[in-house]
Amino acid sequence: MASYSSGGSQGGGNVASGTGAASNNYQFALIALTSLFFMWGFITCLNDILIPHLKNVFSLNYTQSMLIQLCFFGAYFIVSLPAGALVKRISYKWGIVVGLVIAAIGCALFIPAASYRVYGLFLGALFVLAAGVTVLQVAANPYVTELGAPETAASRLTLTQAFNALGTTIAPLFGAFLILSAATGAVTNATPEQIDVMRAAEAGAVRFPYLILAIAFLVLAAIFAALKLPHVEEEQHAASEGADRPSAWSYRHLVLGAVGIFVYVGGEVSIGSFLVNFLASPDIGNIAEADAAHYVSYFWGGAMIGRFIGSFAMRYIDDGKALTFNAVIAALLLLLTILSTGHVAMWSVLLIGLFNSIMFPTIFSLALKGLGRHTSQGSGILCLAIVGGAILPVVQGALADTIGIQLAFFMPIICYIYIAYYGIKGHKIV
Repeated sequence: MASYSSGGSQGGGNVASGTGAASNNYQFALIALTSLFFMWGFITCLNDILIPHLKNVFSLNYTQSMLIQLCFFGAYFIVSLPAGALVKRISYKWGIVVGLVIAAIGCALFIPAASYRVYGLFLGALFVLAAGVTVLQVAANPYVTELGAPETAASRLTLTQAFNALGTTIAPLFGAFLILSAATGAVTNATPEQIDVMRAAEAGAVRFPYLILAIAFLVLAAIFAALKLPHVEEEQHAASEGADRPSAWSYRHLVLGAVGIFVYVGGEVSIGSFLVNFLASPDIGNIAEADAAHYVSYFWGGAMIGRFIGSFAMRYIDDGKALTFNAVIAALLLLLTILSTGHVAMWSVLLIGLFNSIMFPTIFSLALKGLGRHTSQGSGILCLAIVGGAILPVVQGALADTIGIQLAFFMPIICYIYIAYYGIKGHKIV
């Protein structure tokens, strides 16, 4: 069990003595943290709108457009371990503040990227933004697991992840209205100069949305800097948990959990990244991309509903069994997506969001179980594995360019098969 300090320069405030006072303090901290989960869910899902938008602006193929996810989620691979060390040094609270400031800078960089209309600048801005989100993930996810009883850690993390899914549900509507509405699509009977003006207007459509997000991140940074939150002294774990292990890498269930995070994020991001283009296909939804973006909200809305349900249901259901069940259903829905057309394929792929709902928080909490003083390092390793969201969408993009966008959905099926294994056996501590 973690112990909580009564103040100190890192803690950000005093934790009142007594079970009731401490419980209230934890509850307040969890409420504050939900805003972070909402924001990084929103910013991550906005990539699903940015991909088809920049694909049109720069005339990219699927593989090239997936570089957006490569740069965004690649930041997790580069930044996660340093972020884990940083958070351990300055505390969860100040790690959150630093992450918010970096994310604000990344959002602000979209303004010059749109002005110069250079794809590489957009990718650079995304990398900086993702670096800030990575620091937030490394700090906030384990903080949630520590704020309360270990046996309800998965339930708490699932509840906060539900607000993450609320952000992902709203983001496509936000992006469709402010970004995709500027798209001109295929242009006929226009001079090169006219086309250039149109594409410049499309590129500039991202300025205002990301300016709003930059301001929001800065406001949150100021709020969290002023908040008094309980401080977790991870080193206090040493007497009971983790003292007999040299590092988090020595835990088999953590390493297998990192693979689980890799394939889960990679699979989910791959599906989300292709939804707009897939739903707009003539033999699937046959709708405009701006309209398809609205349907993406159903995918993420299902994840939100599933997480609210899961936050309560998983107090009574075994975490591993719930994970396996959801992974198997998701794989079957993907198979149906590949083998069917029209509304059947359309709604089967959207329904996957409901079964994705509990996967990330469940894998995360199962992998961190029993790590004790190695929890921060373990969190860094798990966030490192989020690089799956950088690599696997590019793989699916290459498959889409080669064998078609629909058959390319076979790749995430493999991801869900592994997740089912982790729920059955891989999560067990040895």
